[in-house]
Amino acid sequence: MNQMIINTFSYLWSSSAIDAIAELVDNGYKAFEVPVSSPHCWPEEISSPERAAIRGRLDGYGATIRSLNAGGYDINLASPGASMRRKSIEHIKSVIDLAEAWDVPEVVISPGTRRPMISPSLEKTYGWMYESLEQLIPLAKEAGTRLLFENTPYCFTPTIQDLAGVVNMINDDSVKVVYDVANAAYIGEDPVESLLSHYGSIGLVHISDTGTETWGHDPIGTGVIDWSGLGKAVRETCGVNNVVLEIIREENPVQEFKKAMQDLKDQGWELAN
Repeated sequence: MNQMIINTFSYLWSSSAIDAIAELVDNGYKAFEVPVSSPHCWPEEISSPERAAIRGRLDGYGATIRSLNAGGYDINLASPGASMRRKSIEHIKSVIDLAEAWDVPEVVISPGTRRPMISPSLEKTYGWMYESLEQLIPLAKEAGTRLLFENTPYCFTPTIQDLAGVVNMINDDSVKVVYDVANAAYIGEDPVESLLSHYGSIGLVHISDTGTETWGHDPIGTGVIDWSGLGKAVRETCGVNNVVLEIIREENPVQEFKKAMQDLKDQGWELAN
């Protein structure tokens, strides 16, 4: 069954992740990606009994969380400061622990950022990131999860070539890419061509639309993405079950997601949702 994963990002400020999932399950969705952000879902704010209760609710709904997105604004695995890298590793470890409690197979992470004025050299920045990963990879494996690096415009590895290079260098199934087509298109990358060329490195695909002037995660067909071409590329590579709908709209997300499913079907996507 070609069931797409739904990202609960639109509910960031309006509801907890599990309550958002409850509403979306009522509308026929079963698989989810959850952004890790307080108050929506923040490991330190979820006690062991609450984790167990949420796990019970997920099972009761027949729902699964496919991925937890550990976020990239507050943390930096490539920080020049060792203590900041440690804090970032600790945060991601707390997300990995939550993933283990909820049987979540994938944790989305950001490679990190470098300051825009007189940046540290790329060589140093990569070195700090790899140093952080040496600690994180064993933790992820132990928890039965894998780490997925996301391509984001503000990171020091914005392109699919950059991230595929990191995945090849690490050369371990516990690290792959989550390929965000809106982030790619915004920096002028061709998502269809990139997915076809690099799908061996890609674990998940995030989909939404964007313009090139303003970076967005917008409804299908409102930006520059070639949806018919992307649908074909998804069919030939990862399949719809590994695609996350990440349209971000605080107003009536259920309606937005329903419309997106219809728009994708109109572009030739084969969807069960």
